Amino acid sequence: MPSASARAVRPVVFVEGVRTPFGRARDDGLYAHTRADDLAVKTIREILRRHPELPPERVDEVAIAATTQQGDQGLTLGRTVAMLAGLPRTVPGYAIDRMCAGAMTAVTSTAAAIGFGAQDVAIAGGVEHMGRHPMGFDADPNPRFLAERLVSTDALNMGVTAENLHDRFPALTRERADAYGVASQAKYAAALAAGKITPDLVYVALRDPENGWGLATADEPPRPGTTLEGVAGLPTPFRAGGRVTAGTSAPLTDGAASCLLAAEETALELGLAPRMRMVTFAYAGVEPEVMGIGPVPATRKALERSGLSIDDIGLFEVNEAFAVQVLAFLDAFDIKDDDPRVNAYGGAIAVGHPLASSGVRLMTQLARQFAERPDVRYGLTTMCVGLGQGGTVIWENPHHPDYEPTATTTDGSDR
Repeated sequence: MPSASARAVRPVVFVEGVRTPFGRARDDGLYAHTRADDLAVKTIREILRRHPELPPERVDEVAIAATTQQGDQGLTLGRTVAMLAGLPRTVPGYAIDRMCAGAMTAVTSTAAAIGFGAQDVAIAGGVEHMGRHPMGFDADPNPRFLAERLVSTDALNMGVTAENLHDRFPALTRERADAYGVASQAKYAAALAAGKITPDLVYVALRDPENGWGLATADEPPRPGTTLEGVAGLPTPFRAGGRVTAGTSAPLTDGAASCLLAAEETALELGLAPRMRMVTFAYAGVEPEVMGIGPVPATRKALERSGLSIDDIGLFEVNEAFAVQVLAFLDAFDIKDDDPRVNAYGGAIAVGHPLASSGVRLMTQLARQFAERPDVRYGLTTMCVGLGQGGTVIWENPHHPDYEPTATTTDGSDR
C-alpha cells in the first residue's frame, strides 16, 4: 500500500487561459465558415506559444468539452484537437459534456487527476459552434422524461426556465433584470476600453468564400451604448407577457477557450507562474425547470468544503446565461445587484455564451482580476447548467500577501 503522504492531494494551479473572440451564431456571423475544432486548436496553440518553457511532451492530458458532440465537434475532441494543435502523439485526450459547464468540468476533472498524482500538466477547455450546432440539435430525449413526469415540459427550454425563476421569486422583476443587462454591456465596454479583454484573446484567421480572408480580433456580440430605454420595449420571446428578453439573455454564440493547469510543484519545476490556485469545487442538482438557481447550492457546497464563508470571497465571476439567474444568486447571498465584486468586466449578456467554453472564460477573467487586486485572497467562478445543475470553483489569489506556496525548490526555498 502507498503511504498516506503519497496519496495526499497536491495543490493545482491555473497557469494560463485564452479564448478566441466570440462570434454571433448566425449565417453571417464571424465564424460562419470556420470549423469548431479549428477554434479549439487555436487556443491550444496560443497556450503553447505563450509558454515556451513548457515542453509539449510534458502535457499529460487534453480535455475539451462540447455540448453538441457531432460533426466538427465530435470524434473525441480532446484527442483530435491535441493532434491538430501539434502536440506529440503520446499526449492523450478526451471529450466531455456537462452542457454549459463543459469547460468547467474539463478543468475540475483534470485538476482532480493532477491532485491525485496521476497527471502533472493538463490542458482543459471547451468549444461551441452554436451557429452550426444549435443546443439540443438532433437530440432524442427519452419520452419517459415527460410521460412519467420526471421533468416539467419547461425543463428543455432554457429561456422558459428563466421565466420560471421570475415566477418563483417575485423580487426578481423585469426592471431589475433590464438594469442588470444594461450594466453588463457597460462594464464590458469599459473593460475593453481599459485593455482588460484583448490580452486574453487569440486572433483567428477567417476565410469567407465570398469576401476572402479576414481576421477575428474582437468579440462580435457586445452592444455598447445599450440603454434602459432601448431594452424596455424588447419582446419576450419565451412567453407572451413574460420578462426575459434579448437584452437580459446571453446571445447565441460561437467560440472556444482553453487553459493550462499544473501541479504547483510541477509549475515551479518548469518555471510556470501560477495565476490562481484551486481551493475546491462542487456541483449540485436542482429542479430542471428552474435550472438557473443551480449556482446557489453548488456555491454553498463549495464554501462548506473549503471552510470559507461568502464574506471571504472578494471577486465573483457568475455566468450570465440570463440576468434573472445572476440576480437569484445575488439575492441568495444578500449581495447587491451592482456590487463591484461581481462580473467586473461584464458577462455573457454582453460577450456571449458559447455553452461548453464559458467556464474557462470566467476563470481567465478572474485570473486577470486577481493580478489587479492583490488585496483579494479568494474568488469564485460559478454557472448554471441545463437540465438542473450548478457548478462552482473557488480559487486563491497568488498575489495576496497571505498566499503561501506549498511547493519548494530543491534547496527548500519557494519561488
